[in-house]
Amino acid sequence: MNRLFITGLSYKTAPVALRERFAVAPSDHAAVGEQLRREGGLAEVVLLWTCNRVEIYGVTSQGTRPDGDLFRLLDSQSRGMDSGLYRFQGLDAARHLFRVASGLDSMVLGETEITGQVKAAYECARTSGLTGKRLNRMFQKAQETAKEIRTRTGIGRGATSVGSVAVQQARKIFGPALSDKNVMIVGAGKMAATCLRHLAKSGVSSIAVVNRSLERALELAQPVGGRALSFMNCFEAMVEADLVITSTGCPHLIVYRSDVEGLMARRAGRPLIFIDIAVPRDVDPETRTIPGVHLYDIDDLEDAIRENVSHRRQDLSLCQEIIGVKAAELELGLSAEQRGEVVLSTTPFSKQEICSGVEPVFSPPAQSR
Repeated sequence: MNRLFITGLSYKTAPVALRERFAVAPSDHAAVGEQLRREGGLAEVVLLWTCNRVEIYGVTSQGTRPDGDLFRLLDSQSRGMDSGLYRFQGLDAARHLFRVASGLDSMVLGETEITGQVKAAYECARTSGLTGKRLNRMFQKAQETAKEIRTRTGIGRGATSVGSVAVQQARKIFGPALSDKNVMIVGAGKMAATCLRHLAKSGVSSIAVVNRSLERALELAQPVGGRALSFMNCFEAMVEADLVITSTGCPHLIVYRSDVEGLMARRAGRPLIFIDIAVPRDVDPETRTIPGVHLYDIDDLEDAIRENVSHRRQDLSLCQEIIGVKAAELELGLSAEQRGEVVLSTTPFSKQEICSGVEPVFSPPAQSR
């Protein structure tokens, strides 16, 4: 019998230096998913990749390869990293997905962006023919769970984001007033846009937005009174910057040690702060060794993020209750389907039905391997 499982790495188990090795461009998700299904021996598969996690959701078949082998299909150089992997199976896999989709397993507790990322990963796999009835049901139930948690709890109310925490980190470094600082944003995606909004709220008046597409840079810069620059002018403008926040989707470094050494020689000893929230990272970690340069990556922001979530922890018990009910509904639905019964996704289940002795469609939870 086919079995549901999830195996992965996250910010909890692996540093950014390891997570970035498994980065997959959005345009390649379908092809990589097909490779995982074909070469990994999976009946169904969804690949979820974000800046904080890489997870493979699958339905096993007789020839499914071990978890470490699946990850080696993503990066052939990833030998000896099996200990960083976690694995959930059956009902535990469903609960884990529901937590992820609801923002309960995020570095920023309750953040909403992950819900859209989970949906996008599922839709990519579904439209590519990589999912079947089991993953379809599980991911549809995950979206339902996330929606109910948002509606019935305050877990996402006032939730911070990585972008907002990056600006908070800048205020810790420079003090609450950023109005006299020259700030550069490199990148023009969602996190860059979030950073810009929070910088504007903090009173920053000198903002430069750098992107390979000058048109996109203009689109972000104009609403906050900033200026747009093409990437070829990036390092010249960086000479005058106090703070550089990078958030591109580039698969390789864009700021190297030699670049920073050259511009620091022209800064008359003024320090330069980099906050790199990209995965894969944008800024060469070796820049940390240059006098006057201070570099923070996404893992360095974890302590600041924790400070923002303590007031939302009171909602966790209700969230866990919702997840438990939804997981039981999923199990009941799949069991009924396995017996040939028709179960509507909107059918309400009583606690008596959920807790009754239904033949389990899920296998027992497995240990990490």
